[in-house]
Amino acid sequence: MKNMLNCYYHMLQIKAEITENTELFAQTYYQLSLKVGEISRLAKPGQFVHLRVNQKTVPLLRRPFSIHSVGEKNLQILYKVIGKGTEILAQRKKGEFLDMIGPSGNGYKLPDGKVKVVLVAGGIGVASLYFLAEELTRRSLPFVVLIGGKSREDILCRDKFKKLNVDVMVSTEDGTSGRKGLVTDLLQELLPTPHSQLPIVVYACGPTEMFKETARIARKYAVPCYLSLEKIIACGVGACQGCVINTKDGYQRVCKDGPVFDSEQIIW
Repeated sequence: MKNMLNCYYHMLQIKAEITENTELFAQTYYQLSLKVGEISRLAKPGQFVHLRVNQKTVPLLRRPFSIHSVGEKNLQILYKVIGKGTEILAQRKKGEFLDMIGPSGNGYKLPDGKVKVVLVAGGIGVASLYFLAEELTRRSLPFVVLIGGKSREDILCRDKFKKLNVDVMVSTEDGTSGRKGLVTDLLQELLPTPHSQLPIVVYACGPTEMFKETARIARKYAVPCYLSLEKIIACGVGACQGCVINTKDGYQRVCKDGPVFDSEQIIW
């Protein structure tokens, strides 16, 4: 199994040791750190890993998680408890092992040459964008981060982004943190402003309605835009066709052809 995945899908199947599983807020948001060996070297921003949360038959299917950050032999996952699988994952302890396949999928298409990047995060969508921000910093590409959520409890990683010495703008629907409104309101204000002489590229991760509005605004200002989509993923290797989306090139699989897509290719 390990050799097949490595050869054909450029993935590995391993037993990843938990080194940290820390509650960040109110039994809702957690950060999981894992020893993953070579997977950390193979991983690219926007890719995900596919985890079995336990060795029992319930839940039967693996769960996909965006890669939040990587180290020399480890990686981090930022996740929200929203169902049975993540409830079980939140109870797993340091020193235990998780069956992992990864890195999976096609990640963010990184820009060629000098550009100004705008990262748009909705809620837990911030998870994959932090890994991208680390890569942009390594490449000395300028970027700004827009983070949105329903309330201040949903604003994640603001301090981590600030440590990268970038501008971070925040909005919440109830006004408890940053501007009151949607994160796409910030994007709408930012794009037409002559704040940069460089071409602009937008990368976004969040809920579907945020994607639609982000794509609309990017199209309005003729700005390239890449979206990291979230779908229920069963097999994770493109075989079951259970995570397809409709695009101008026909139906494509989020797990295999994505999860990152050019917003202009998606048929909503």
